[in-house]
Amino acid sequence: MHPRKRRHRPTSKLNTTFINQVVEELRADPSKISIIQDNLEQYRAQTHLKRGFLLAIERFDWVFEASKDIDFICQQILADDYIGNRLRRYPLLFKGVINNADLPKPSALKR
Repeated sequence: MHPRKRRHRPTSKLNTTFINQVVEELRADPSKISIIQDNLEQYRAQTHLKRGFLLAIERFDWVFEASKDIDFICQQILADDYIGNRLRRYPLLFKGVINNADLPKPSALKR
């Protein structure tokens, strides 16, 4: 049996835009980290979550345990590694950090 290769999932332009806005907002107002922590608690309390979503929550816990420095946290969110990719895959974890009215509409990104 051959080992399974991990398929690299490309990040959509809409998700990339959203994550970049989240990082900008966190750097401008580090107190908004508490919104992410509240989201983690809310999702952690749910009984039926996909394994990947649970792993993302766990990885965020690792990031928060490693440092409280906002630059470090933002660096981990944007990192092109396993943890960064895992965190960015679940934008619901960042719900409420930015005003959703500021997000571009998906149709604006299709060209």
